[in-house]
Amino acid sequence: MKISRRHSMATLGAATGYSLIPGKVMGANGKVNVAAIGLGGRGNNLLQSMRQTGICNMVAICDVALGSESTSNTIKRFPDAKQFTDYRVMFDKMANEIDAVIVCVPDFSHFPATMMAMGLGKHVYVEKPMARTFQEVELMMKAAEKYGVVTQMGNQGHSENNLYQFKAWVEAGIIKDVTHVDAYMNKGRRWHPWGDVTGYPPGEQLPAELNWDLWQGTSPEFHEYSKKYHPGNWRGWHQYGTGCFGDWGAHILDTIHQFLDLGLPEKISAKHLVGRNDFIFPLESTINFAFPARGAMPAMDIDWYDGQKNMAPVPEEFAGRKVNKPGKFIYSKEMIFQGGSHQSTLQIVPYEKMRELLVAGALPREFGKHSDHYENFLRACRGDEKTNSPFSVAGPLTQMLVLGCIAQRLGGELEFDRESKQITNNEWANRLLKDHVRKGWEQYYNI
Repeated sequence: MKISRRHSMATLGAATGYSLIPGKVMGANGKVNVAAIGLGGRGNNLLQSMRQTGICNMVAICDVALGSESTSNTIKRFPDAKQFTDYRVMFDKMANEIDAVIVCVPDFSHFPATMMAMGLGKHVYVEKPMARTFQEVELMMKAAEKYGVVTQMGNQGHSENNLYQFKAWVEAGIIKDVTHVDAYMNKGRRWHPWGDVTGYPPGEQLPAELNWDLWQGTSPEFHEYSKKYHPGNWRGWHQYGTGCFGDWGAHILDTIHQFLDLGLPEKISAKHLVGRNDFIFPLESTINFAFPARGAMPAMDIDWYDGQKNMAPVPEEFAGRKVNKPGKFIYSKEMIFQGGSHQSTLQIVPYEKMRELLVAGALPREFGKHSDHYENFLRACRGDEKTNSPFSVAGPLTQMLVLGCIAQRLGGELEFDRESKQITNNEWANRLLKDHVRKGWEQYYNI
């Protein structure tokens, strides 16, 4: 598609006919003018949650399958919003009417839509994980800082008591000296029944309402339409998604990563893989992440378990009790903590130890009233709050996730240099830190 000169200059952050200062069009009623990219599936629920805050004014909606059954509910819900199939056209026609953008498309398409929005000075809420490759996340963090926009990754539990409890317990010295974490997600995934995949699926009849060329986005390899890609099945393919780990790691490891100051691992090891494949994510995997000592915090590691039968070990103190799926066990030198995902709070194992601390008044348990993840983002767009999962926080977490995805794809041990941000012992793995870019989409990789 040919992009106008004004559009291209704005994407690069140059002076244009409209201001790049965030928030310039916000109305006197205090509502944030929002454009949404991606309306089906998760997008439908996400937009409803934004609307329920009472401070979201949906001015534009965009989807490559506009008019399909999966987008119909959203279209009905926002009848006054202008409709588009191509977000580049949407920005070209009405960028000066938009304060913030919601990006809820497949993982591999998060990057160009988000970069374009930030280049135009728009605040961005992008679903988790931030992007599909390490390089894309790196560029998104740099762009957020350069353009000074509000950002939020959509791991919605990161604005609930899960966040405030973990923070308070670290500050109170309850969570300290963590040496190991077992995290797991053992539910079945869409690609598990496919069996032995030896290539990409053959083409099928393309739905009339779907712009398949546009759906491919920046992906360098063009594949004919298949139901095994869209809708929803894209997550299982290395080329399009980030598998179970990218999907759920952001909901299970978020507070651990932030408040234990993990940053990036120094080694990633595939300890167990079943159904390793060059095309789709494995049926089972156990991936280990090793982190060095950080200040006063000791070196620690994380074991990630996925697959329906690939269960994490349960501490002796927890034996016989029901295990959350998904969830985690956090091992410190003095205590063991057990928790679930999203907004789930932690408990101390055994519970008798937790009861003792509660009775002694040593365990913070009241965390105040806070905006949920959606209101937090919109209020931040107005300057009332700061987001809980900005790219500066969510970026390194996502980079850890995509490093794990490379280990799931290739197997073996990967040595990672935290300073140079390179994989030093596997050239092929290091090349997977970034992707080839489809011709015509290169501009989004230049800040």
